[in-house]
Amino acid sequence: MMRKILIAFSVVLLILTSSCIPNKDLVYFQGQPRTTKEVYKLTNEPYKFQVNDIIDIRIKADDEKLVALFSQTQQQGNQFGNQFNEQNLYFTSYTVDRHGNIRIPYVGEMNVLGYTEKEVREKVEGELAQFFKDTSSIFVTVKLAGIRFTVTGEVANPGTLTLYQNQVSIVEALANAGDITLTGNRRKVFVIRKNIEGVKKYELDMTDVNIFNEESFYVQPNDIVYVEPLKQKSWGTGTTGTQTFTTLISVFSLVTSTILLVRNL
Repeated sequence: MMRKILIAFSVVLLILTSSCIPNKDLVYFQGQPRTTKEVYKLTNEPYKFQVNDIIDIRIKADDEKLVALFSQTQQQGNQFGNQFNEQNLYFTSYTVDRHGNIRIPYVGEMNVLGYTEKEVREKVEGELAQFFKDTSSIFVTVKLAGIRFTVTGEVANPGTLTLYQNQVSIVEALANAGDITLTGNRRKVFVIRKNIEGVKKYELDMTDVNIFNEESFYVQPNDIVYVEPLKQKSWGTGTTGTQTFTTLISVFSLVTSTILLVRNL
């Protein structure tokens, strides 16, 4: 009788111990880094505007009345009390339509699809030159009005986020979503990206230090970040040693009670 109980206990122990999440699956940036040359190239690659991007264009010049005619931000900013939050930026900035164009007052449609901030700024300055006598007084700034992306899967706080900065790394994106949960697979983080070339899916291993060299290390507007669950989650045996031990005791007690009950029948 005792032999059967020991065999049952050993089987349960083997199954449950294999369900524990090893430390190597939880630690970020393991291993030795490679050369930093690729990292330098990636961090300096300028972003090119895509469909549905929101662009903030601001114009300054000596003639403020003339500037007001072209500045959508200034006109509608007064209406919203000059409080430029996410909702206000949607109305005060320029959204790239499905044809890759934006519409600027008195200038008309301008194609910005595939252009960088610098290239769009130069195009705007060129169009405004015909309206201003002293072109040297024109000062134009062009910026992406926040980086909006979605994080889903095994993270603490899934949802859509907008960060108002020039670059957002995958590390920052996950951190702002509450980080990957214990049952999230840090070796299987996917970035789904749609651009003029189509839809691309990138796979990232957050446990590898060389992730900084990856093309998709920096999140782009409208990206979807998905964290795949570990197989331990579907087993439901616990994610920590304490949880697994508790489950082990419960299952062992159930098995023992069942064997004793059958024996006494």
